[in-house]
Amino acid sequence: MDSDFGTLPGAQDMRAYVSRFVAQLTERNRLPLDYSVASLRIVDFVVDGLRRGRPERVQVDGVLRGLGAYVGEVMVRRAGAQWIDFDAEQREFFGQPVGVRMPDGRVWNPLGKVVKRFEAGTEESVQRLYLQLHGRVRRTVSC
Repeated sequence: MDSDFGTLPGAQDMRAYVSRFVAQLTERNRLPLDYSVASLRIVDFVVDGLRRGRPERVQVDGVLRGLGAYVGEVMVRRAGAQWIDFDAEQREFFGQPVGVRMPDGRVWNPLGKVVKRFEAGTEESVQRLYLQLHGRVRRTVSC
C-alpha cells in the first residue's frame, strides 16, 4: 500500500481518502469493495488475511486505517452517519482522530473496530458491528 494512507485526514476529507484507498486496493486485488453492507464481510476477510502472516501491527497500520475508513464510509453511505473529528477526550478514548456519528447522536469508532479485528480475530467483526448499530436510517448516498 502507498504510504499516503498511513495518515488520516480530518473528517471533511475522509470521503476522498477512502475513494483513493479503495481505488488502489481494488486495482491491485480486484476486491468487490462497493460500499455495500455485504462488502463489510470482505473487510473482515482481508483483515484475517493480514493476520495470517503474524506481522507486527505497525507493519499493516496503513492498510488497517484504510479499511477502517472504508467501514466508516459504508456507515455514512448506508446508515446515515456523518464523519466527525474527535475531540481530545474522544481521541484518547478511541485512539483515533476521526469517527462517525449516527443520526441518533451515538458516536462509533470503525477504525478502531478494524484494529480490534486484527488483534482479536473473529471475535470482532465489522459486518456484525454494522448490523448491531442503533440509530441506522435506511438511505443511500450516491457516490
